[in-house]
Amino acid sequence: MTRAAVLRPAVRPLLTAVVAVTGTALLAGSLPWLSGDDPARTVLRARETEREIDPAALAAVRERLDLPADPVQGTLGWLGRVVRGDLGTSWVSGQPVADVVPPALGVSLTLATTAALVALVLAVLLCLPALARAAAGGHPGGGAASVGAAALAALPEFVVAVVLVAVVAVGWGLLPTSGFAGPASLVLPVLALALPAGGLLARVLGGAVGDAAGEAWVRTWRAAGVPRTAVMAALGRRALTAVVPQVLLLLVGTLGASAVVEAVFDVPGLGGTALDAALAQDVPVVQAGVALLVVLGLAVGGAGVLASRLLLGPAASGGLSPELPPPARRTGRWAAGLAGVLLLVVLAGLLRDPAAQQVGGRLAAPGWDHPLGADALGRDVLARFGAGALLTVGLALLVSAVALVAGVAAGLLGRGRAGLADVLNALPAVLVGIAVAAVAGPGLPAAVLAVSAVAWVPLAVHTRTLAAEVRASGFHLAARTYGADGWRLVRAHVLPAVLPPVARHALLRVPHSALALAGLSFLGLGAGPESPEWGRSLADGVGYLERAPWLVGVPAAGLVLLGVAAGLVRTGR
Repeated sequence: MTRAAVLRPAVRPLLTAVVAVTGTALLAGSLPWLSGDDPARTVLRARETEREIDPAALAAVRERLDLPADPVQGTLGWLGRVVRGDLGTSWVSGQPVADVVPPALGVSLTLATTAALVALVLAVLLCLPALARAAAGGHPGGGAASVGAAALAALPEFVVAVVLVAVVAVGWGLLPTSGFAGPASLVLPVLALALPAGGLLARVLGGAVGDAAGEAWVRTWRAAGVPRTAVMAALGRRALTAVVPQVLLLLVGTLGASAVVEAVFDVPGLGGTALDAALAQDVPVVQAGVALLVVLGLAVGGAGVLASRLLLGPAASGGLSPELPPPARRTGRWAAGLAGVLLLVVLAGLLRDPAAQQVGGRLAAPGWDHPLGADALGRDVLARFGAGALLTVGLALLVSAVALVAGVAAGLLGRGRAGLADVLNALPAVLVGIAVAAVAGPGLPAAVLAVSAVAWVPLAVHTRTLAAEVRASGFHLAARTYGADGWRLVRAHVLPAVLPPVARHALLRVPHSALALAGLSFLGLGAGPESPEWGRSLADGVGYLERAPWLVGVPAAGLVLLGVAAGLVRTGR
């Protein structure tokens, strides 16, 4: 073997990291120019809100901060300083970036790691009944735990955060409302992140248990009298091959996506720091934060691939991976029933006028005139729920369809290596939304484009994991030995085994696409203030949670019902 062949596996990840950091730093450095604004004007506006902006003041800012003439020059200069160990200086605060970003990263790492572990424990607990049924020879699907997992997966993180603050912190006085002063301050933010994530992981893990239970070795073990606990342990390990990469994906994704939760609890983490810097166009802070997230995303993505291979053991390379079974029966009747209930409510709402206002009926409780209550402007909540469903569900389905196609393609091309998916997973959807909004302007089209840019990542990682198992299976190795070309192997062996579970995963993520759009609307980057879109309705109703809880409860119930209906269609591995 030549020296180049030996070095190639080590050089490729390093080259990927360099390209990824350079590209994301250039994107972050282009924010002022993408918005068509002068960086000096943006900095002066952020530093001194009451000062009159004149040419002399702008020139002084450019000279004092040595602002670049264009984003390429600025990014190359920043990268040159990074090589020397200098992350630059904040354009807004004047602080060294090294004093701002690394401490915020430490806070977010603590929060994200704890949330990921809690989510994994919750997912395992929710799947224990399915494991027990599968080990005993029964069908692992269905049950109250499955419905509960689907409901948790559809909960909006920022709504969970607001409810926890209002009930646990303010109402009961058990925990701090904000800050990051010790373990007690971690509890509520971790729960806000971990409850929805644990529900999603439980659905993926439950589907993986169902697929593993249909493999021949499980029947052989039961026939041989292997103890049920041993069968459960083996089934759990087999299912975890698909879930461990998702847990690590969740860890990095939480780092970048927790900006809203950090804002609710006033946690000085990297998500909130990067968001504030992006809104103020403080380019050096954004560049440093995004670069750290990208490097971490690549490292954790590689760790996920390695962990999956270790869990597979010799099957990962020796052709011992069991043949993937056909999909088990699904709980389609329950899903159809819940979808029918949601459709009936939506149709009832469409028969009413969502724009009609009754000044005397502001914040009216549910009654004959307003079956689901009225909002702060006296508009009928049922009517706005129905109108918003067309936007929310329709756009979420569009995002999920695009994500499915892109995710399967990227996962099959990834060949079991960390790459672009792990880079984009580390980028907060909020920052992508800000970049898109800078070019196209804020609104639903920009929000859809921003969410679509990152929504395919979990599906790509799922596809990559399953494709690695198929390529290690005996039937795939036999087909390759007999001369089948690459396209035929993909079309006849890999795609039929990978597409059904990933498609069900994409269906389960429809509520999450809706939540991502809701998060951007919550920050003013998505639907406008008059839009009935469910995310915007949630954002408008949070301020009235104590006086009119139906303003939050109705759209949140819609998302939960959508999530349960999607979750009852078996997720697969």
